[in-house]
Amino acid sequence: MTGTLELEGIVFSTAVLPTANSVILLVQGSKANLGCGYFSMAAAARMQDRFAIARGVGNIPELLAAQVAEASPAAAACGVKPGMNCREALLLMEKAQ
Repeated sequence: MTGTLELEGIVFSTAVLPTANSVILLVQGSKANLGCGYFSMAAAARMQDRFAIARGVGNIPELLAAQVAEASPAAAACGVKPGMNCREALLLMEKAQ
């Protein structure tokens, strides 16, 4: 299921993809990406994408409320750090030049 989400006037795309045993969650802006633990940080780093990952979440509201578990080097360059709020990290990545 795909949709949209607006945070501070910025529209993000969302994707919720159920699997047989879990769910894949992604929130994506024009520059920022926030996903669940299903994603590979190694791949995001290789692609030089701004990407933050949270673990132990089952839906988009939980993802936004969670803490960042991992941040790609490109996300870290925007100020994203493990332990910060995912909603804050998403906005930080999207607003950074």
